[in-house]
Amino acid sequence: MAQPTNLYDTYDTTGIREDLADVIYNIAPSDTPILSAIPRAVATSTSHEWQTDTLAAPAANAVIEGDEATTDAMVATTRVKNFTQIMDKVISISGTQGAVDAAGRADEMAYQIAKKSKELKKDMEFAIIKENVSVAGSATAAREIGSFATWISSNGDAAGALSTGFNSSTGLTAAPTGGTDRDLTETILKTVIQETYTSGGDLDMLVVPPSVKQVISGFNANTTRFGPAEARTEYAAIDVYSSDFGDINIVPNRVMATTDDKACFLIQSDMVATAYLRDFQMNELAKTGDSDRMQLLVEWTLEMRNEAAHAVILDINQ
Repeated sequence: MAQPTNLYDTYDTTGIREDLADVIYNIAPSDTPILSAIPRAVATSTSHEWQTDTLAAPAANAVIEGDEATTDAMVATTRVKNFTQIMDKVISISGTQGAVDAAGRADEMAYQIAKKSKELKKDMEFAIIKENVSVAGSATAAREIGSFATWISSNGDAAGALSTGFNSSTGLTAAPTGGTDRDLTETILKTVIQETYTSGGDLDMLVVPPSVKQVISGFNANTTRFGPAEARTEYAAIDVYSSDFGDINIVPNRVMATTDDKACFLIQSDMVATAYLRDFQMNELAKTGDSDRMQLLVEWTLEMRNEAAHAVILDINQ
């Protein structure tokens, strides 16, 4: 078949209006599982401090009738700290860009602020999960928080070695020692859960990279995987691991897929917090010519209320 002679079609036309949908589709994930799950606290200094304590180990306790009371030994609390870290996102929009009719958003500055706000929270999640020791900072170096894995010294499993945790002499946290990566097994997980329970932790979250979530769903735990036949649904996932010491929510974390630390975090969510010296704020910056600039800023730290309530599993294949 061929077109009739002198047919005027769309290929000959120069005045067809642009067909651009008035919406912007952004598939990039913005969820921050750890940041969203743990409580908020208040910091009043760039060096945020708190105290930890523990009970004496149980021992035989029998007193002779009428005996004189003997004072028990008492141990002072431990004072620890983390430094606040400043994070920001700066947006600059030209006067012309702010005036044109842009598809998908009524106001370019408002759209960019909303976008950068999500990015800032993802940066905070990244700071929590990335192996990063605390940095006191100086006039030429930024302060940095000691991340989750650099605090944990009591409970966990690693092909190398866990962090030695907070060092009271230096006032800083320490990095774990890397080893040869291996697969996560249910034996490793059960051992660490028991260890943390014995230390006093009541775990409620296991935060893992997406690929490790699928590994856990392959564990041979006592889990019902199939629904009624008429439902024609196969349940191939484990979302809650019911351990001997309580139920633990299995939470995949997309941000963890962007790091090379290969860690899994077992968390008692009320025993760690984000402490804010300066909460999320927007600052209008000085104009530089025909443009408008806004700064999104937050200053915060990770408050590891007691590291023995948590655990890390390091050097895991992803």
